[in-house]
Amino acid sequence: MAEQLHDDRELLALLKFELAFIEDGGYGRLVKTPWRPTIPFRDSPTCLNFSQPDRPHPCSACSLMQFVPEEWRTDPFPCHHMRLNDHGETVDSLYDENARLAIEEKMAAWLRNVIRALEQRNRHCKE
Repeated sequence: MAEQLHDDRELLALLKFELAFIEDGGYGRLVKTPWRPTIPFRDSPTCLNFSQPDRPHPCSACSLMQFVPEEWRTDPFPCHHMRLNDHGETVDSLYDENARLAIEEKMAAWLRNVIRALEQRNRHCKE
């Protein structure tokens, strides 16, 4: 039980950081490559390969992998296949550089829901 709470604390910290990144406009144009549109999750500091074009870290080591359906875990960007809502929308299904704000809103809503669920689970585990 204590191990689960520890894992949830790390995951919660990651999810809250990603939410703050979105809310602070983090997916606006990147300083190093302002001509290139940003890509959700991949261009976030929460990504293990952030600012590393050679992508030295396997996505399988990412904490978000637990939210990726099994059939998408070997995809080059598995985090783009996490279900963001009950409609089954994913970053991949929504992706269009002109829809960045709509994608960010759905990502933020998903993050808030997962954070809330994990916090509730942690409260129940402590009781």
